[in-house]
Amino acid sequence: MGISLLVFILAMTISYQRFIDISYAIYVVNILLLALVLVLGHVRLGAQRWFSIAGFAFQPSEFIKISLILALSNYVSGKKNAMSEPKNFVVPSILLGIPFVLVLLQPDLGTALLLVPIFFTVMVVSGAKLRYIGVMILIGLAGLPFFWHFLRDYQKQRLLVFINPNIDPLGSGYTIIQSKIAIGSGGIIGKGWLNGTQNQLNFLPERHTDFIFSVIGEEWGFLGAAVLLLMFFFIVKRAFNIADLTSDLYGKTIAAGIGVMIGLQVVVNIAMTIGLMPVVGIPLPLVSYGGSSLIATVFAIGLLINVGMRRSTF
Repeated sequence: MGISLLVFILAMTISYQRFIDISYAIYVVNILLLALVLVLGHVRLGAQRWFSIAGFAFQPSEFIKISLILALSNYVSGKKNAMSEPKNFVVPSILLGIPFVLVLLQPDLGTALLLVPIFFTVMVVSGAKLRYIGVMILIGLAGLPFFWHFLRDYQKQRLLVFINPNIDPLGSGYTIIQSKIAIGSGGIIGKGWLNGTQNQLNFLPERHTDFIFSVIGEEWGFLGAAVLLLMFFFIVKRAFNIADLTSDLYGKTIAAGIGVMIGLQVVVNIAMTIGLMPVVGIPLPLVSYGGSSLIATVFAIGLLINVGMRRSTF
């Protein structure tokens, strides 16, 4: 929390144009860390995503989302009105493809897939024609059957469990079954703080990270969950308002990218806890345990406020 506060102040007070100026350097450093973690990273739960530094776990993939936003904003804003030309999709696609592959190799399917809508958002805001975006999406969808063969066994199992959790109720389907029981048992007002049985009696795995929303639903019920969603809605809505009011294309693409980044993480995390999406390991921003996620999200919000305070054309 202390580090996050310092990061927030820096992100808010230093002009966002300064971050744009060094965006490629930030991106390259992040890419190097993603490559290095595949060699020297700490393995946890079958994934190699973390560096262990002085007792703290550092996850580079949490920062690539904001690094990608800054790098894409730098490129597309420098092209001004030329993003309607197909040839200008090449560099942004490379900027997306490199971290996508590196994150996928960790493996971290959820974060890798999250980079794609961030990419499309920045491209659309910068003036890219929707038909080109549509073609890229169709190509991606056409490649999904081939993509299946590159998934790890546990990832394939998660997708099958999403379709029917009862095919493995004591294995891959156990967590999602317990999660839905926890949320459903919370009712309207919940069981009260620390009174959730699924949580307190350890029936719910990963309750402090990916499935923290299940704890909120059980202890605070529908009303508590609704209040949390309203707070997230305020942040995301504010991000898009800032993007709409900002005349500078650099700031506009940054604000829109951050809005999609935070909003999609919320949607995916909550959807997977109630069985509407496969379990992909996306944390709930500002709520799930994890220092890297907290610092990255706070930095993004600080940058968002930064853009809001400087809605002028550079």
